[in-house]
Amino acid sequence: MKNLAPHLTRQRLLIEGFFAIPVNKLSIKRFFTKICKELNLRMYGKPIIFSPEGLGKKENQGYDAFVPLIDSGISLYVWSEEKFLSCVIYTCKSFDQNKATKFTKSFFKMKKIEHKPF
Repeated sequence: MKNLAPHLTRQRLLIEGFFAIPVNKLSIKRFFTKICKELNLRMYGKPIIFSPEGLGKKENQGYDAFVPLIDSGISLYVWSEEKFLSCVIYTCKSFDQNKATKFTKSFFKMKKIEHKPF
């Protein structure tokens, strides 16, 4: 992919895997707060967390969440029944990708995890 704006700092990381803790609105808020602290990122608003609560396909039930950062944002998508999540960290400043991956794995007690910068 060609970098169309090399003068703009952008770092992106996708983390996916299967989790082993109960995931709900409270644990998602805790995750956002703790990962921001871990990576020295600053929230400027409260996390926004949605759940389809029975709408749509059963296998797609879970959560869609986002927290705005002064330096961009973090999105989290959770499939409750499958115990699977997908997290995208998108920032306009550099962060330690290994630290982000290790923290996410530890927080959600993930045994199987994949990650990829893009």
